[in-house]
Amino acid sequence: MGEFDPDAFFQLHADLPREGPGEAADVVWAAALTGLNPEARVLDAASGPGGDIGALLRVAPKGHVTAVDLHGPFIDAARAQWGQDDRVTLMTGHMLAPQGPFDLIWCAGAVYFLSIGVALPGWHPRLAPGGSIAFSEPCYFIENPSDGARALWQEEGVTVVTEAGVTDQIEAAGYETLGQRRLSDLAWENYYRPLEARIAQLRPGADDRLARVLDENEAEIATWRTHQHETGYLLSVVRPR
Repeated sequence: MGEFDPDAFFQLHADLPREGPGEAADVVWAAALTGLNPEARVLDAASGPGGDIGALLRVAPKGHVTAVDLHGPFIDAARAQWGQDDRVTLMTGHMLAPQGPFDLIWCAGAVYFLSIGVALPGWHPRLAPGGSIAFSEPCYFIENPSDGARALWQEEGVTVVTEAGVTDQIEAAGYETLGQRRLSDLAWENYYRPLEARIAQLRPGADDRLARVLDENEAEIATWRTHQHETGYLLSVVRPR
């Protein structure tokens, strides 16, 4: 993977419905596991363009969702859809910045930017009594993944462990695990199919910098589809001990 090119990256990722794998069924499952109150206060941490806001509002229809992301244009995209809904607050900032208290902190595929050992303790003071965190984390589904499966995360510069390793890190951070499940193939395709369409749209006339980013993302999609039985995301619902 070449040096990160933010301009080309965000040109590719502009106008995508979500910035990582996920589906509404994941939110419903996590909410049921925690016994989420319809009036819950929810943080959508590293929300991207707000792909999960609708599902979060459906499980907390009388509650409030605060969505935060570092990339301002993602928050602008979320604002275009949710800016008139008084149940939603949209913020540009760090995922640990909102003070809460929150009954549920939802983080789809972004905890690894900080590590479990930083994010979960960092959110602890932001949780309301009895509050929970639901987050998806890259992991290996087998003990000895192939070089191809490892390459998916090495290209991203991510240190990945097995499902048991994720659970161990959760425990070391002072949390108990209420439940875990792997993100489905549908969750991944919800991210990758719009990304593929965006790549096809941008390919004609792409300069060398953009073409390199398009190639890298096509290679990532192909690698996951080849090795999806070995690696993916593990969704964990956790609560402080």
